[in-house]
Amino acid sequence: MSAAEDIAAAMPELESWVGRSRLVPEEIALSAVQRAAATFDLDPDGFKPGDELPRHWYSLFFADMPRQSVIGQDGHPKKGTFLPPIPLPRRMGAGRRVRLMGSLRVGDDATKKVEVAAITPKAARTGQIVVLTMRHTIMARGETLAVDEFDAVYREGIVPGAASKTSPPVVAAVDSAWKDTVFLDPVLVFRYGAITWNAHRIHYDADYCRSEEGYPAVVQNGGLTMHLLLDAALRHAPGRPISYTARLARPLFVGDSVTFHGAAPEGRTMRAWAVDKDGLLAAEMTLEAEA
Repeated sequence: MSAAEDIAAAMPELESWVGRSRLVPEEIALSAVQRAAATFDLDPDGFKPGDELPRHWYSLFFADMPRQSVIGQDGHPKKGTFLPPIPLPRRMGAGRRVRLMGSLRVGDDATKKVEVAAITPKAARTGQIVVLTMRHTIMARGETLAVDEFDAVYREGIVPGAASKTSPPVVAAVDSAWKDTVFLDPVLVFRYGAITWNAHRIHYDADYCRSEEGYPAVVQNGGLTMHLLLDAALRHAPGRPISYTARLARPLFVGDSVTFHGAAPEGRTMRAWAVDKDGLLAAEMTLEAEA
């Protein structure tokens, strides 16, 4: 069957996943916080029990921990274990919409509610895709601290050795109020993957990237790109983040450099975007911060 026919046949089962939820508890341990701080070049000893964390650091915790026996070829858990059995082999992060109401604290007994919010098949320029939207609600101390809707795109496989298809390139604007250039360091990508327990092989296995996924090199972790872009924007924002939306436009590759640009704040809102080494738009974000 074609990919479109496979998706159509699977949709009744996939639709039964929408609304399913589970809880992921985590103690926000000092040692884990210190590892995160060191990864993002902060002083690990600067954090003590009870300290508030940056609001967006919730995404560094609550990792799924599948047993090794249920890991698939791509490094993700096998389909149907933690996520719906979408019948397409390749998965990439696409974007997120986040509301931030508070901060985790060192030592919190916290919980993430994971919910399948939507499963949407589409015909894209690059072939058949399915967009999986997961809703993550972060809770601690009897409060809701964040609500994060994260989109992942599932795509068709490729002929071994062929190049991966990407969306048409968009030349990025470079007229900005500020910019920061960052080297996509393989060590940083490794450490981020270790912190978030992300075993997706496209983020560390160059041979797999080229032979199975059609990428020219190891792919930068999209969650890390959003984290770094948000960090850059917050250095120029008027206050703590309240909400943000982010979209990944095209892959970045480990060993390259990316330049983060931002516009001057307009009230509480700021735009920021990422430009790859070829001057193409790689990611964009709209941030709302406290005045």
